[in-house]
This record gives sequence, C-alpha cells and structure tokens, in this order.
Amino acid sequence: MTYVLDTNIITAILKGDEKVKKITQRAELEGKKVFINGISYYEIKRGLLATNATVQLKRFELLCREFGLVLLDTQYIFDRAAEIYANLQRRGELVEDADILIASVVSFRNFILVSDDTDFNRIQGLKIENWLN
Repeated sequence: MTYVLDTNIITAILKGDEKVKKITQRAELEGKKVFINGISYYEIKRGLLATNATVQLKRFELLCREFGLVLLDTQYIFDRAAEIYANLQRRGELVEDADILIASVVSFRNFILVSDDTDFNRIQGLKIENWLN
C-alpha cells in the first residue's frame, strides 16, 4: 500500500500535528510507503520561500528526503489528468488543475491520496483517506 500526501497533510505535519505524525509513523512501521507529490512540493516550497520561513523550509526538506517525491513523469499521467478534467467538466464540477494533476498521479499509480480537501471527492474512483479526521 502506498500513500501520497496532499498539501494540507504535509502542512499539518510541519505544524506538529501529533495525530497525523503518529499515523504516518505507523504506516511506515507497517511497511507502507509514503510519498509527497510533486505539486504539493511546489505549493509548500513556494510558500515557505515567499515568507522566508527558513526553519520550516529546513524541516520540509528533511521530510522530503524521508518520504521522497512522486512526480508527473509519464504521458499516461497527463492523459489521465485530461480524462479527469473532461469528466468533471461534463458534470459541471471542475476543481483546480493542481488537484487534477495530483489525482492523476495517484489514480494512475493506484496509490491512496491522503487529503483533507473535499474537492477530491468529486473525482470518481480516487482512493482517499483523511488523516486529520
């Protein structure tokens, strides 16, 4: 089983949320893989750089080394993103492009997305867990 952390979950870890940290540690002890998605990496790093949050930036870099990144690295992921977009567009339920790209990576690789963002519930067939609830 492989988990991919969304931006809000990574932020919770960086803010010291004990519940999320314990669930993450338990998953790793059980041999499950935990990754940070490349889009969330960008979202968090740009915010930390913009606010000159050097202490949090160092913690974030350590977290990235611990978990590693899952990237948008094949045409099939972008094809999946286009399919997700078209499906949401037809239903009149569009979400942000960043969320569509995150969902396409998770969906294509058959991973589980860990997120507190209810917009992902609009994407059919996406496996989601919320470690903040």
